[in-house]
Amino acid sequence: MASSSSVLILGLAFLCHVAVAGRTCPKPDELPFATVVPLKTVYEPGEQIVYSCQPGYTSRGGMRRFTCPLTGHWPINTLKCIPRVCPFAGLLENGAVRYTTFEYPNTISFSCNPGFYLSGTDSAKCTEDGKWTPPVPVCAPVTCPPPTIPKFATLGTYKPSAGNNSLYRDTAVFQCLPQYAMFGNDTITCTAHGNWTVLPECKEVKCPFPSRPDNGFVNYPAKQVLSYKDKATYGCHDTYVLDGPEVVECNKFGNWSAQPSCKASCKLSVKKATVMYQGEKVKLQDKFKNGMLHGEKVSFFCKNKEKKCSYTEDAECIDGTIEIPKCFKEHSSLAFWKTDASDVKPCETDVQTQS
Repeated sequence: MASSSSVLILGLAFLCHVAVAGRTCPKPDELPFATVVPLKTVYEPGEQIVYSCQPGYTSRGGMRRFTCPLTGHWPINTLKCIPRVCPFAGLLENGAVRYTTFEYPNTISFSCNPGFYLSGTDSAKCTEDGKWTPPVPVCAPVTCPPPTIPKFATLGTYKPSAGNNSLYRDTAVFQCLPQYAMFGNDTITCTAHGNWTVLPECKEVKCPFPSRPDNGFVNYPAKQVLSYKDKATYGCHDTYVLDGPEVVECNKFGNWSAQPSCKASCKLSVKKATVMYQGEKVKLQDKFKNGMLHGEKVSFFCKNKEKKCSYTEDAECIDGTIEIPKCFKEHSSLAFWKTDASDVKPCETDVQTQS
């Protein structure tokens, strides 16, 4: 009897040992951005673990310390590790801040407006302790040094904005010395890169002596050499007209601005006619008794016999030659019964005129 009781007690003790041994806790759940100490695959009942957030993250809600229970099931863990938030970086004066969030471990980047440069780094990172590293930079103004003055030039307009230096978009204006011509832009600008735009060049320019036009004359300064901006004056003899400007100038390319010439006047084969001249009817024989000058233009009256109306055709004196319209018929004073074309009613504007 005693022996059987002993066997029973031993059996129960063995079963209890097996049951207790089977209630171990498994490896705990992984939580984002958290670590577990100690981290094992199996824990005995009564063993403790501690969750802690990784550097750069702070805990929110739930417990940090857990004990393996006899049931072998870890309690529900509501711990959350959230990233630290760096302070608002603010507005970058004369620049811009680009970012997605201000949370660890994000990075923000910086850029400056044209005419400014970054004094500092172009990016900063939110660190584990919630600070920006390196510190936020500033946008400093770009400056240009005093401009170089080209040879044979003077500085006309220049007002530095930053002491002796200039700021972005400031300008300087140059002038060439007399007899020197400017090639390039007289105005230079301080760029966003801290340098000036291309300087102009001042070059000495000479022009040949102007030649006298046929039937005319030319006057120019009594100098051994004619230079840039020197002027020459042209004129023509009687009955000749100057074709071109009266005054010409030596230009930057070593040429005269024009080559005027003298054009001959026109002798008229028509003795008597009424014509339109500068919007008025005039007697050809009175207005142009000494001939027509080069470039003068009149309109002759012609008849359209079929429509019994009149129309006009132009004639211009060009260097001694004028073509009288073929449709014009000179009115004879003997044929007093015929009406002069200038006194016939005008044709309709859309009538094609041929007599």
